[in-house]
Amino acid sequence: MTDRMKTYDLTIVGGGPAGLYAAFYGGLREMSVKLIEARGELGGRLLSYAEKIVWDVGGVPPIRCSALVENLIRQARTFEPTIVLGQRVAQLERRGDGTMVIVSACGQRHATRALILAVGHGAPGPVRLDLEGAERYEAANLHYASAAIEPERLRGKRVLLSSSGTTSSSVRLEELAAVASRIIVVSRSGGEQLGRTLAASPGALVEARAPYAIERLHGAGERIEAATIRRLDGGGFGERRERIEVDEVVVDHGTRSEYGPLSAWGLEKSAWNFDADARLATRLPGIFLAGDAANFPSKLHLIAGALSDAALAVNGAKKYLDPAASRSAPMSTGSPLFAGRNRALEL
Repeated sequence: MTDRMKTYDLTIVGGGPAGLYAAFYGGLREMSVKLIEARGELGGRLLSYAEKIVWDVGGVPPIRCSALVENLIRQARTFEPTIVLGQRVAQLERRGDGTMVIVSACGQRHATRALILAVGHGAPGPVRLDLEGAERYEAANLHYASAAIEPERLRGKRVLLSSSGTTSSSVRLEELAAVASRIIVVSRSGGEQLGRTLAASPGALVEARAPYAIERLHGAGERIEAATIRRLDGGGFGERRERIEVDEVVVDHGTRSEYGPLSAWGLEKSAWNFDADARLATRLPGIFLAGDAANFPSKLHLIAGALSDAALAVNGAKKYLDPAASRSAPMSTGSPLFAGRNRALEL
């Protein structure tokens, strides 16, 4: 796409509660809005707690997270923002006229005059093996359990499973045992935790090594051919090693959220999120924060706080683009933007 792409007044990165409300409020402030979400669906962290009940959103009776997400999405679409799913933001470019271009990991470019980062704790991803050169095998036979693995790829194979010993590892082992010829489970923890994992096996040839961890991967080109595992002794490695010939390696160490390339943009970082001022502005011109991504002295870590952040960030973005603009949107009860919609509701 060339630089003739549409330039939006406001682009929001993140489709959780803060991002969704920012999309609505940006429309209320009569801005053209685009929302970009890394996942394939909207809702953010609330998707992980779909059945939990929320009590602390003002004026909203106790509601399941799944229903609250539906309401937030419906509200966000009020002014018909452009919504882009399945794109993880990677790079930021500045044009000569002061506008910005956000480049996603897939290479698509998005032009905007102002930007709100409502990225929560970051995009979820697998906890990767902390071994030099391990990434070169990811295109071939190093798999992470948080991503979908085609079972037929593992049929009849010798599989090394590096397990966290959690319930998800038990489920993963059961799936592997249905297709693999041999499975060796390597776990840093032993005892009852590993026992529960092995108990999930439906009878395939499964062996356990605990407490062990992968020390080295051996391969030719982009494929792993063997792995060296090493027994743990106290807080570190002991002397006992074993080399195992393998066809596939599956790592199930859980997931963690990270900001990835955003951390290199030059934002001021606090312990685990980014610093903002009272207007939710960052030290980068035209870039604002909302929700869990924002750190400021009066931060309220509730959904209600995220919604307030979103409105403040949109107001900050509006004033950045138009210093003569009002500090906030008019109350919806008297806004002409809702006149026709109110009549349609017949309330």
